[in-house]
Amino acid sequence: MSVASAARRVARLLRQTNRKIVFAESCTGGLVSGALTKIPGISNFHCGGVVVYRNETKQAYLGIPAALLKDPGPVSPEVAEIMATKVLQRTPEADLAAAVTGHLGPNAPAKLDGLVFIAVARRASERETGAVVVKRLRCRRDESRVQRQRWVVAQVLLMVADDLESIRE
Repeated sequence: MSVASAARRVARLLRQTNRKIVFAESCTGGLVSGALTKIPGISNFHCGGVVVYRNETKQAYLGIPAALLKDPGPVSPEVAEIMATKVLQRTPEADLAAAVTGHLGPNAPAKLDGLVFIAVARRASERETGAVVVKRLRCRRDESRVQRQRWVVAQVLLMVADDLESIRE
């Protein structure tokens, strides 16, 4: 699925479920939020986002502990989960948050090259319990950084759409 069609699907589901979303992005540098904001009328459902590309920014903006950024490191399920929960906590009007962290190259250490973690956090409500889902992905090695970013953006949007579908059911 293309980024544009994934963004349209998320926008439709946000409208149908009357949910608002916020993002915390690292390796995608704001591209997830940017893809969604191309949809007319999305301002009713898109609260905003933060780009926390550097570890120091993750600490300052989201309160991610320095020790966690050292071990297991910024490209980890733990950091993705905290990014999602912290940005949701700091955005009272949002019902859910998506976060993404990874290493898309170039010059990545072999074990981190193309490794990505996406987290979707949902705020608890009277009818629903809060939940955080984290997914691990690995980009193809033969793709460029731009191709990897585009693929990761689509994956974040698809994960959000899947979460919104589960609310609708």
